[in-house]
Amino acid sequence: MKNDGLSCHKPELLSGNEPFYGGGERSLNLLDYWRWSGSNLLDNTTRGILAEFLVAAALGLHKRPRREWGGYDLCMESGTTIEVKSSAYVQSWEQKEYFPINFTIAPCFWSWDPETGESVGGEVRRRWADIYVFCVFTSKKPPFDPLDTDTWDFYVLPTEALNRKLPEQKTIRLSSLKKLSPRKCCYADLKETISDVECRIKRRP
Repeated sequence: MKNDGLSCHKPELLSGNEPFYGGGERSLNLLDYWRWSGSNLLDNTTRGILAEFLVAAALGLHKRPRREWGGYDLCMESGTTIEVKSSAYVQSWEQKEYFPINFTIAPCFWSWDPETGESVGGEVRRRWADIYVFCVFTSKKPPFDPLDTDTWDFYVLPTEALNRKLPEQKTIRLSSLKKLSPRKCCYADLKETISDVECRIKRRP
């Protein structure tokens, strides 16, 4: 029998003041957990989520919780879907040279819809978003502060360009990405740039 309570759970934005409860420790709240788990903004995973947040905020999509494991990261009000990728020259560990800017772009057979809990797909690998936004944290010298939006570059590319030129490729370096003529912009221009690329997609037959 289907459990409707599980299938219809809708996450809401939390404040951080929510306490842990139950037996034992009574002094912890959700903000303590957020600080513990997310303070290292140079960590690959945390930086990637931060980049996704910046794109969501630029589009006004940050007032609903992030969803994991979907076939794309963001969905605009128009229905256009976006995949966000992040890379940086510096990492959270000691390094002797700058890290090469590299992004994953691998197509896959299946996508999962977090709204329905259903998998969709078939026998053909594909990329499930309409647009890719490649985010580069550009700082090469301390202080390394990903909260400074001026330290980020954004490259916006229709997925169709990846499919046409690199249909099976799993990763792409920045130098190769630039050959596909993405729209490069700063954070202040990100919303307008994404909208322009979206309009270009919709004009195509």
